[in-house]
Amino acid sequence: MELFEAIRREYQFGAGTIKGVARKLGIHRRMVREALADAVPRERKVVERVRPKLEPAIPFIDTILETDVNAPRKQRHTARRIFDRLRMEKPSIEVAEATVRAYVREKKLKIGLIHREIFVPQSYSLGHEGQVDWYEMFAELGGERQKVQIFCLRSMGSAGAFHRAYPHASQQAFLEGHELAFHYFGGVFHQLRYDNLKSAVQRILRGSQREETARFIAFRSHWGYQAEFCNPARGNEKGGVEGEGGFFRRNHLTPVPEARDYAHLNELLREASQQDENRVVGERSLSVGAAMAVEREQLLPLAKEGFDLAAVRFPVVNSSGCVKGLTNFYSAPLAAGTEVEAKIHASYVEIWRQGKCLARHERCFGRQQKVLDLDHYLEALERKPGALAGATALEQWRAQGRWPASYDRYWDVLQQRQGKQAGTRAMIEILLLGQRHGAARLRKAVEKAMELGCSDTAAVRYLLSADGLEKDKPDAVELGALVAYERPQPSIVAYDQLLLSAAVGKVIQ
Repeated sequence: MELFEAIRREYQFGAGTIKGVARKLGIHRRMVREALADAVPRERKVVERVRPKLEPAIPFIDTILETDVNAPRKQRHTARRIFDRLRMEKPSIEVAEATVRAYVREKKLKIGLIHREIFVPQSYSLGHEGQVDWYEMFAELGGERQKVQIFCLRSMGSAGAFHRAYPHASQQAFLEGHELAFHYFGGVFHQLRYDNLKSAVQRILRGSQREETARFIAFRSHWGYQAEFCNPARGNEKGGVEGEGGFFRRNHLTPVPEARDYAHLNELLREASQQDENRVVGERSLSVGAAMAVEREQLLPLAKEGFDLAAVRFPVVNSSGCVKGLTNFYSAPLAAGTEVEAKIHASYVEIWRQGKCLARHERCFGRQQKVLDLDHYLEALERKPGALAGATALEQWRAQGRWPASYDRYWDVLQQRQGKQAGTRAMIEILLLGQRHGAARLRKAVEKAMELGCSDTAAVRYLLSADGLEKDKPDAVELGALVAYERPQPSIVAYDQLLLSAAVGKVIQ
């Protein structure tokens, strides 16, 4: 357009001839005539490029794609698969993979194997709908890189979001994340939208019907909201939370975050979520935090009591002193054959008996693994002291840092003095003292006994109770004004005189 304007101006006010304009502007006279005829340039003809290397492969590719029209959706050829077949079955045709990919996409659009979908924009009222999803990320926890599952609940009205990290996307973590999110937002959304995750959906039925898990139904009923589920493989139906996961990962989880443990990591995630409350999303007039404050009044009220999130099982203690919780085994300080109640939470497992919690373990997400506590085997080891050295529970204590090097040194001293079996039994008796006095005090007592050169159970027992035997010395009292009441010491001179007179006098009968 600018060139045509310059040509017309030059012709009218400058050179005045077609030849002069063409020479001055360095263009062809044909273009000058075209500009003088119409101020708007004609559309250029799109010349179809010749593809000499692809032409021999086009019949082969077309045959494959036409056959795919009637093939199952998940068993159709990809562009990569077509290129691989082309190399194997037509080695004489040399064509680049990028060229094949471009043609395959063009052909698929033409015959209807793929299509460009139009998405309808949506508007949401405050407090009405929230969307829930899981996404993955990596974090440095305690110096070790681990894959972490992040639970995310996003408000579609205010654009606020809650993120929480878990080692595994279990049903207990799923439900716990909901409760924490409800308290974060200050209420419950009227409706939550999910994909068909196993924690909530047991089976997909026809249309929008779902067979939901019993725990999820009870949880939803407790908090009083409605659940909606996306169609299978249609993540765009909850695009708000899908986009939130990507935004949060790019802006707060890059580079890889470093934390001491999951508790520290979740503190960092909460701080990042609170930082996002200062931003304004899209064309909205309010910031995320301001919209959340207004939205809080539109949410359903929180339930008076939380939901019992634990999955409850009633296993029996086996001959290894363990109970089975889902796919793993956890030690219990009970006799074999005892039925117990196992409560499986998102991050830990509790073992109950007659209304009393007898054991608590960090939850394991492997399969057929044993999580053992040496304290639970000490009574059995008193009868079998030789099993202590190779005990799996002892090995796990060493790996967790619960068995200090001072214990090994003291154990060696006991064995040298009392013999292998008697020394090991004495070490077990010392470990039993830790159940009553605590691991920290026992460790100090053992280290103190080593400093004093005492290698005896009684010495450790005395050191554990020595603090209670010591009496506090009374504080010195300032006499002050009491000095005025001081009196001289009495004299016994008069008494001596009485003794002398009694010696010379008569004794009265």
